[in-house]
Amino acid sequence: MSPPPAGRPSPGPRGARPGTDRLAALFLAAAVAFNPPLLRVFGAGDTVFGLPLLYLYVFAVWLGVIGLLAVHVERRGTGG
Repeated sequence: MSPPPAGRPSPGPRGARPGTDRLAALFLAAAVAFNPPLLRVFGAGDTVFGLPLLYLYVFAVWLGVIGLLAVHVERRGTGG
């Protein structure tokens, strides 16, 4: 087997790309955050500035997941 080209990190175990573990962790965190038992906690009927707390929670978590994904993709694109 030949070594990987210069400037490219070698694949991890089982040929996984670097950073795959972070994407898997982000997916699992999002799956837990959008799990129905946790959503029921925020769906109790409370409001913040007249908006239901459940809506604020869902959109804040959604924005956070998208932001973390964007940061991860940008770092991979710059070689880091």
